[in-house]
Amino acid sequence: MSVKPSQTNAERPGFDSGSGEATASKLFHESHRRLQQQFDTQRLADRIEQCLFRDHITPDDRAFIERMDMFFIATADAAGQPNCSYKGGDPGFVRVLDESTLVFPNYDGNGMYLSLGNTLENPRVGLLFIDFENQKRLRVNGTARISAASSVAPAFPEAQFVVKVTVHQVFPNCPRYIHKMKKIESSRFVPRSAVRTPVPAWKRMDWACDVLPAGDPALAPDEDAPPGR
Repeated sequence: MSVKPSQTNAERPGFDSGSGEATASKLFHESHRRLQQQFDTQRLADRIEQCLFRDHITPDDRAFIERMDMFFIATADAAGQPNCSYKGGDPGFVRVLDESTLVFPNYDGNGMYLSLGNTLENPRVGLLFIDFENQKRLRVNGTARISAASSVAPAFPEAQFVVKVTVHQVFPNCPRYIHKMKKIESSRFVPRSAVRTPVPAWKRMDWACDVLPAGDPALAPDEDAPPGR
């Protein structure tokens, strides 16, 4: 497969505009170089950075991100303890505000805030978008900040708050190990305008029902509520 570089050498990260020689990488550190040198992949890694790495969201990136209905987010606390979470919604629940910013909602969950709580002490995040049907993926790294749900329009239904990510790195990955899968149905628990969101059954279990936050819909008896998980 041929790759058509989107930038000249002078415009690419890792190249000196005067000499065209490789310079310090914006993507790789000494720890990465050790493995690249051990397995003789430094030339390949540098070429990937030169041709595919970017520091902003392109129109193609935006189209891909905004049609995704899920992504994974990696965070770490101040001590470096990592956490990885799945985030799901309807296509478009991640919005690209401009070439350097994207935003997504935080919906009701289990109340632990492990990932997004981490961002309050260490804002660095890594987002991984995967299209399992078309076997494509995109990495977006940046810094996150929590903002009021009302800070974006149109509003996300039932969002507790939104997370705005300032983008620093965007690059695709080789798709060969992505298993081809087909989506069967969307989750009915995703909040949607003018649609009642069902209560998950676990919130009415004995271990949880007496410690739910005030105002939680599960505290109100509702015999007609559709069954949940």
